Amino acid sequence: MYDSNPTLDGIKTIDESRQGSVFYREHQQHGKTPGLKHFYIESYGCQMNFSDSEIVASILGEVGFAPTRNMEESDLILINTCSIREKAEETVRKRLKTFEQVKSVNPGLKVGVLGCMAERLKKQWLEDEKLVDLVVGPDAYRDLPNLIGAAEEGNRMVNVLLSREETYADINPVRLETNGVTAFISIMRGCDNMCSFCVVPFTRGRERSRDPFSVVAEARDLFSRGYREVTLLGQNVDSYKWDNPETGEHTDFADLLEMTALVHPDLRVRFSTSHPKDMTDKVLHTMARYENICEYIHLPVQSGNSRILDLMNRTYDREWYMERIDSIRRILPEAAVSSDIITGFCSETEEEHQDTLSIMEYANFSMSYMFAYSERPGTLAARKYADDIPEDVKKRRLNEVIRLQTAMAHRNNQQDIGKTFRVLVERDSSRSSADHCGRNSQNKMCVFPKKDGINPGDYVMVRIHDATSATLLGEIV
Repeated sequence: MYDSNPTLDGIKTIDESRQGSVFYREHQQHGKTPGLKHFYIESYGCQMNFSDSEIVASILGEVGFAPTRNMEESDLILINTCSIREKAEETVRKRLKTFEQVKSVNPGLKVGVLGCMAERLKKQWLEDEKLVDLVVGPDAYRDLPNLIGAAEEGNRMVNVLLSREETYADINPVRLETNGVTAFISIMRGCDNMCSFCVVPFTRGRERSRDPFSVVAEARDLFSRGYREVTLLGQNVDSYKWDNPETGEHTDFADLLEMTALVHPDLRVRFSTSHPKDMTDKVLHTMARYENICEYIHLPVQSGNSRILDLMNRTYDREWYMERIDSIRRILPEAAVSSDIITGFCSETEEEHQDTLSIMEYANFSMSYMFAYSERPGTLAARKYADDIPEDVKKRRLNEVIRLQTAMAHRNNQQDIGKTFRVLVERDSSRSSADHCGRNSQNKMCVFPKKDGINPGDYVMVRIHDATSATLLGEIV
């Protein structure tokens, strides 16, 4: 998966408390919780990394660590990393230098790197530059208490072993930096697709699915605590599969989607990410059957040219992708589709770049994550193909893709003026505390003036009176 614009989120607080737990609501001044050690964590990359940080918080909570929003007062700093793009690695390196400065005035502080960069850069960080005290891969988070204990004794520790079984299904994630309305549920880990540009199969291991009952139980628990939207996460949710060892009953993604939707009609269900080769009409018909399954599909295309798709080892061609778009439009005519796009992949010609622009228009994407190709060490593309497109050409093609996507998004949103949508209120607008914001079923952000008695977690009907390329503007009706 070449997915999601890498972001930085210093997870600084916790928006829930659990009886008998070491986690408490922080004081108004965000001070330390007496008698506990404290950890500070930052997460980069895709939604899966943010979900993993919530698993880590739960594991640390069981051994006496509470979260803090102040790295200077922490006993442990963790950075959850992403290897999708070179820029993400540069950002992590800068942050480690910052943590090194904090450590210089707090010698007892330990610094750890988690996630996708752990395996590839462990020697460099642990031995060569000595920037960190522990390095932990995505399947080794249960070992964190042991690794931290050894690091506190002066050792530099590493565990990057991948697993064919680990799903963390029994761990109740601690919802960090939450709005109390929306939450992620990881339904599977790893990836069996060997896209030639992608490091995920090497950093997250082989694909394995959680049992559906634990997923539904987590969704039910979230709803009981006031959450009104869950996003089912996986590198490729469409390949979710679980066979009941007792009955032999098979559960596929469409089945799981239905089971989650049945938790409650007021629990919205989203999912990410889909793969064009695996998305079935059964999934689309399930979405059409339940109003609380959002009509939004993130379906990465990467390129609109069949030769480039073959070099990428995407296992579908241009015609296959267009047929999937046709099925979505036929079964879910109101659905919004977003995508991932890479420009300047190895040997891409101008004509092949034009194929990407034309398939964007054909699919009429509501939004896209758009990147210039960045060669990742260890991938099939790095071993087999020359990264032969000049950087200025990559960037020019990327700018053309961005311009087209911006125009399409603006056109799509303009067509929503005058329509009324059911919107889940999520929070205050970032631009004005006088406005609320929330998303409609198509994942479009709507901003509208507050009304007395309306709070985050409520559903409201919003009539749209204006729109930009990114936002729908309206009022409650």
